[in-house]
Amino acid sequence: MPEGSPAVARAPQSFLAFDFSLRRVGVAAGNALTGTAQPLKTLTAEGDARFAAIAALIAEWQPDALVVGVPRHPDGAPNDNTARAQRFARQLHGRFRLPVHEVDERWTTTAAAEAGARDLDAAAAALILEQFLGESR
Repeated sequence: MPEGSPAVARAPQSFLAFDFSLRRVGVAAGNALTGTAQPLKTLTAEGDARFAAIAALIAEWQPDALVVGVPRHPDGAPNDNTARAQRFARQLHGRFRLPVHEVDERWTTTAAAEAGARDLDAAAAALILEQFLGESR
């Protein structure tokens, strides 16, 4: 950047999204340019092994930011997994130092099942990311 030029903040363009649960984490990738996401895989590892698998995906996809689906009851009230998903989002930020966005993910697994997805968790992560991208426009 030439000296004296103002710094221009670049909006995040590429994302990895996560559909979190205690046993499985669905992962999807997408970008703001197309507003679309693609299911990648479901991680079944837990603890440090889970974060090692996520680190490998971050190294491969080089996202600008991460998106985590936060489950709630149909009326919007928190449920047992709401705080767990929010903790997972904080852990992602702490470990990988990327911006992390939380998205209300009610009904994404149901919608993925109704669409006939073979990998429900990864398909739900793609729906979470597409919802985020749609709301960000």
